[in-house]
Amino acid sequence: MNASTLSFRAATIFAVAGISMGIAMAMMRDHAIMPAHAHLNLLGWVSLFLFGIYYRLNPSLEFSRLALVQVAVWSLGTIVLTVAVAALHLGQTQFDSVAAISSMVLLADMLLFAALVFRPNLGVNRSGAVPLLTPAE
Repeated sequence: MNASTLSFRAATIFAVAGISMGIAMAMMRDHAIMPAHAHLNLLGWVSLFLFGIYYRLNPSLEFSRLALVQVAVWSLGTIVLTVAVAALHLGQTQFDSVAAISSMVLLADMLLFAALVFRPNLGVNRSGAVPLLTPAE
């Protein structure tokens, strides 16, 4: 599996979970975990979908193991942070360190993404298909 496909699939799962969480809060008329709902939608749906678009537009990264690791760590970090934020807003203060650690994991993973974005593009498509060359004008 490539990085964009993994990103798009994970984003879709997070979107369904986020919408379901919102519906459940509305049905119960209890919005105590709204911050967790917001984290899930922003980190899970929006960020992962944007990662997927970036990887799809940059075929040299599309099949990179490092890109796959970045998407997997982001997905796991999003799950842990969302659960921790929900628990905190339900009064479970013992989840404070879990939220802090998962936030730092997500920051480190965003730095990994930044490194992938800013690394020099070698113009090589690692899939073995057509090289990434642009015509001269």
